[in-house]
Amino acid sequence: MDRWALEADLARGVSLAEIGRRVGLHEATVSYWVKKHGLEAANRAKYAAKGGLAEDELAPLVAAGMSAAQIAEAVGRSKTTVRHWLREYGLTTQWAMRRVAHAHEVELQLRCPRHGVTTFKRRSTGGYRCARCRAEAVARRRRKVKRLLVSEAGGRCKLCGYDRCVGALEFHHLVPSEKRFSLSHRGVTRSLERARAEARKCVLLCANCHAEVEAGLVDLA
Repeated sequence: MDRWALEADLARGVSLAEIGRRVGLHEATVSYWVKKHGLEAANRAKYAAKGGLAEDELAPLVAAGMSAAQIAEAVGRSKTTVRHWLREYGLTTQWAMRRVAHAHEVELQLRCPRHGVTTFKRRSTGGYRCARCRAEAVARRRRKVKRLLVSEAGGRCKLCGYDRCVGALEFHHLVPSEKRFSLSHRGVTRSLERARAEARKCVLLCANCHAEVEAGLVDLA
């Protein structure tokens, strides 16, 4: 290999593996020519042998929910080195647990950045998600859809004009036989298009007026 081209690449911080890919040679071959020309590989000091990693150094990082890559960054070592010492001490990152979990393992105890160690449930599409994060996301979407439907329906009770609390406003089906589902707490988890179609069959009432209409005390007509 040409010494000057090799030296220029190393000066720019190009790794031996990348140089090898460029010229169609194995990394070990590139390393041979680096030594032959008396040059030094980029990042050599970073990846030089630094001794073992202590268990009490790794355990807190694993407990904090860090991945092998994040631990490697934190301790200034390669991912290969970190994985080696994790195996030596029988430590497993939560990311490794996810990878090796079988399809029948519906739940895992992992660390969530928001909720700490908690239950993660398997997604239908694969992988795992914090159950509490998922529940909170569903609740946020329900509230968002409910606010949108209420706004589109006029934003206030048709009978008394109440509009102070969205949670106290309900959808009353004008023709019960046309009702496909209730636009209640669970109803707004459906697609927005389906929820809107159902809302168009309804009139917006506050909880009190709705109860009186259902009891036959008040006639909407």
